[in-house]
Amino acid sequence: MSNVNAEEPIQDDPRIDAPLRAAVRRLATLLGNVLEEHYGSDVLELVDDIRRRAKDAADDPSDAIGSELLATLSTLPPEQATLATRAFAQYFLLANAAEQSYRIRSINEADDADAWIPDSVRQIADALGAEGLQETMDSLETRLVFTAHPTEASRRAILRKLRAISEILDVDTVSGTLARKRQNARLTEIIESLWQTDEIRSEQPTPIDEARNALYYLRQIYLDTMPNFMRDLESELKAAGAHVPETSSPLIFGTWIGGDRDGNPYVTPEVTATVLRLQADTALSIISELITQLIESTSVSAVLTGIDPELVTYLDQHYHDYPGDEEIRHMFADEPYRLVLGAIRHKVGITRERFLEGTPYDGRGYKNAEELLAELGMVRDALRRHHSRSADGAVATTMHVVRAVGFTLATMDVREHSEKHHDVLAQLYDRLGELETPYAQLSADGKREVLSRELASARPLAGAILDDDDESILEPLERITFNTFRAIREAQRTYGTGVITTYIISMTHGAHDVLAAAVLAKEAGILDLSSSNKRADVGFAPLLETTVELKAAGEILDQLLSDPSYREIVRLRGDRQEVMLGYSDSNKEAGVFTSQWSIQKAQRALRDVAAKHHVKLRLFHGRGGSVGRGGGPTFDAIMSQPAGVLEGEIKFTEQGEVISDKYLLPELARENLDLSLAAVMQATALHRTRRHSDEQVKYWDSIMDLISDASYQAYHELASNPDLPEYFVASTPVELLGDLNIGSRPSKRTTSEKGLDGLRAIPWVFGWTQSRQIVPGWFGFGSGIRAAREAGYGNELREMVRTSHFFQSVLSNIEMTLAKTDIEIAAHYVHSLVPERLWPIFELIKREHELTIEQVAWLTGADTLLDNQPTLQRTLAVRDRYLAPLNYMQVALMRKVREAEIAGTGVDRETRRALLITVNGIAAGMKNTG
Repeated sequence: MSNVNAEEPIQDDPRIDAPLRAAVRRLATLLGNVLEEHYGSDVLELVDDIRRRAKDAADDPSDAIGSELLATLSTLPPEQATLATRAFAQYFLLANAAEQSYRIRSINEADDADAWIPDSVRQIADALGAEGLQETMDSLETRLVFTAHPTEASRRAILRKLRAISEILDVDTVSGTLARKRQNARLTEIIESLWQTDEIRSEQPTPIDEARNALYYLRQIYLDTMPNFMRDLESELKAAGAHVPETSSPLIFGTWIGGDRDGNPYVTPEVTATVLRLQADTALSIISELITQLIESTSVSAVLTGIDPELVTYLDQHYHDYPGDEEIRHMFADEPYRLVLGAIRHKVGITRERFLEGTPYDGRGYKNAEELLAELGMVRDALRRHHSRSADGAVATTMHVVRAVGFTLATMDVREHSEKHHDVLAQLYDRLGELETPYAQLSADGKREVLSRELASARPLAGAILDDDDESILEPLERITFNTFRAIREAQRTYGTGVITTYIISMTHGAHDVLAAAVLAKEAGILDLSSSNKRADVGFAPLLETTVELKAAGEILDQLLSDPSYREIVRLRGDRQEVMLGYSDSNKEAGVFTSQWSIQKAQRALRDVAAKHHVKLRLFHGRGGSVGRGGGPTFDAIMSQPAGVLEGEIKFTEQGEVISDKYLLPELARENLDLSLAAVMQATALHRTRRHSDEQVKYWDSIMDLISDASYQAYHELASNPDLPEYFVASTPVELLGDLNIGSRPSKRTTSEKGLDGLRAIPWVFGWTQSRQIVPGWFGFGSGIRAAREAGYGNELREMVRTSHFFQSVLSNIEMTLAKTDIEIAAHYVHSLVPERLWPIFELIKREHELTIEQVAWLTGADTLLDNQPTLQRTLAVRDRYLAPLNYMQVALMRKVREAEIAGTGVDRETRRALLITVNGIAAGMKNTG
């Protein structure tokens, strides 16, 4: 089985595929041995019986066998239900570990010349020469932004054990009976420990817990992955006549954790400050460890190379601050590099203490990362004078990593819902009483005019709110919103302005929503447009999430950049404007194809408006893990962007289970860094102009519009059904998401949005995925393609399949999602859990599913789904054998729980726990939670 969410699926190679199947069987056998040892053979017989009957039920369109199985499972004692459920769930965890291991083997056995970075460097150098390659590198900033969106169902304790299993399998080249026994003994020990670890979190994590989880991955990336990544990148560039810029990093990490307030009341200004302190401590700990490695390796002797005067001067100035005693100085008297690096490490420690204590800079340690890099540069230059390769080897690599880490580990974005800013401003303006119409009653244009004047004004709108603790000026919730801006100001004073560079406004409907945040930033002292010392310490990014806003993207940006005061903010930010594009909410609102096409057209409009105002556009793609939330292969997504959109800078989110799947193992983390940067390099350098003529693009656009309109009409028929909310809740386990304790954020926004509109995209996708309907990943596409074919565009559609990167990417993602959908199992959910009066909704879903499969098969020319990806096809087929039992078990337990709740008899703890385990197991088997 290959990983169904791998960026580039493992090819159908028997050298890889056969050992992978053998590894999965091996782990499953060891799990069976553990179960038999602990519970006897009866449990294994029960598990096998459920598996066989579930397979028969899934193959039975009448669902008669499924009804019989449901009756049997409903009578299982809670303890047996839990044991069986856990067995199937843990099978998927072990299978995933094996797949990750063999993804690594596939990567390691690939031809280096065809690797992501070497291939991209070669293509760019061939097309643009060394100078063009260097210009590309100078413009690059790829930022991967970790978010705390709750889609990782597995606990970190479990992920660590799975990593250990993958690492053992990765070196599975042992021969001989004794060596094999030793390895099996170690695997059995881990599997048993995995079995005895509770997969359900007992408490809901806090934002601080989520931050610590991100630190776990980031620390591993910077220490285990980034050094080799930067070293190899520099080597490839050098061979082509270019280099990594010394003043910037081509790839860095960002974070929303601790800064994303939208809908999460637990992310307070105090939490933001705490998370930033944790990040700074981790960053300086990583830097200290990197310098320790340099101390151990840089044993250059002055006796052999001579004494460098600059190092002597540095030691005379700084060694007295270094706590190394005379014995240490005597020991390394002839190794000045070690003494200098020791002094640098000590200064890093002083800086770390200052951040932990929250005290201002007092001249000791380092004021910022630039000072540290300057001293490391001094060491590098001295080594160059002594003709040491380590100057442009270990030291240069360390400098690249330190530049990426900085003193804050990951640049934090702060995000808040647009309504919250207007709530604050309403109280401030109403307090002054100067508006003829109350602020909250103003139209969007009216608010824009008021806020534009305010932004240009030198007066303090908030007055004494900055200087005292008068709680009467703002209500408690509004004061928290305002204090978020003050927290940004304090964080920048402590760590520098690079700690938080972007403020994101969720649900931006117009320019007034961005101006509202800018006015509050001005009041908090992080924006000054009126004094002689103008500054804008933070930039503002509208988040366009619905199809209405995506269609108006160009107009919204044009209004913003046409405002003189806001244009001055952008100038102060280096003539750079960031815009975030939301995938999941537009999908929930309009369906997968209309969402994707709206985003594609919005990118073009934003590109053209930015060019009109002579501004560099940086797009931030809010991609989720699943296709329904913008997921899919990263490389394809970047390469399918419109021409000229990407000018070196891009941001995209890394969420939930995607983080563990991509970054749990160093080799997989490396692959993700490689393919992400390679795609940005190619798209920046080689996709500046359209691949097709203007006439061709315009013609294809009209076809895309037709597909989108028909897709939307089909999706709208479903989404506008007044009974859909009831159907969705009844046919899916969406109500269980909160019980899993997998995230700190509530599943609904605390705004005026109600019903499904207020439901976040994560639970929306979660419910459909668990019940195997996966509506967000494909619904409407079949109707769209049929409409285009009926309009006579059949030949054009097949031409787009061959030559349109955008259409190829969308089609590939939808085909994969269709393959994960199981309409027969979905029918079992509906017929067992949903009132019969709501079944017509399922019939609508079923008809569109059949139509979409038919149309996708016509587009691809394949007899069945994924015929062009046989390994992925086989993987999903094998997974279905073990997913089906979990789905049937979940239905039985859901019905049992619901019946008990209706009867008021209560549900025993073991039954509810078994139900939650089915969620984890299905998530592991589907490789998607939400």
